[in-house]
Amino acid sequence: MSELIVIIGAGAIGQAIARRVSAGKKVLLADLELDHAQAVADAMGDAGFDVCPAKVDVTSRDSVEGLVREAESLGEVTGVIHSAGVSPSHASPALIFKVDLYGTAVVLEAFGNVMARGGSGLVVSSQAGHRLAPLSSEQTRALATTPADELLDLAMLQPDQVTDSLRAYQLAKRGASLRVQAEAVRWARRGARINAISPGIVVTPLSRKELSGPHSEGYRRMIEVCAAGRAGTPDEVGSLGALLMGPDGHFISGSDFLMDGGVTAAYWYGDLALG
Repeated sequence: MSELIVIIGAGAIGQAIARRVSAGKKVLLADLELDHAQAVADAMGDAGFDVCPAKVDVTSRDSVEGLVREAESLGEVTGVIHSAGVSPSHASPALIFKVDLYGTAVVLEAFGNVMARGGSGLVVSSQAGHRLAPLSSEQTRALATTPADELLDLAMLQPDQVTDSLRAYQLAKRGASLRVQAEAVRWARRGARINAISPGIVVTPLSRKELSGPHSEGYRRMIEVCAAGRAGTPDEVGSLGALLMGPDGHFISGSDFLMDGGVTAAYWYGDLALG
């Protein structure tokens, strides 16, 4: 059977990683908007990749399970890149938890059941999860190990506990990284690996919305004070993704790599003050 790479979320970062790891393999590119998936599939096809577009809603287990079945019909699943997400400037806490936390948990559970030996997965998380104050051990374990279909019932995620979208985003991204670490144990039983990358501000259509949203001043301040002195590019994330998913990353699993130009360091130990 052909080796298959599954991409969930047809955004700029997912595309950049996919272009680094998908040459000579079949690609199943899934997005909530089929038209967008088709446009990206066409562009990748023009660049020599063998891409099949698909529709998926990560907030629906049935939809994700359907994508798994489609993937299995196309080849042996040797790679999964999960980069679907929503913006804290344009989504409610409830939607953020459903897409960025529950959606990630369902994807990891479902594809963890079919990954080929030697395969590798990658979740695109966010620097936001690294700027959350420490959680209790009980909260940490709950985010990491609660079955996906029970996650949104956790008391710590209820509307009376989380009213701010940015706080919800931080919790969801911390939770996504914790899910990666916990799922790495289960994926290892199949001889597969799973890791996360937590990018900072990377220039994409989504980040451009953030830079004009309610938190724009804070984001621009991050760029000013970080060691890199600029925003990142999808290709830079793609380079790290290729390392983690390729043979040189074979000893890496259950890890979350913060890639933010030094912003989080400035937040915790420098003079970066965020509201």
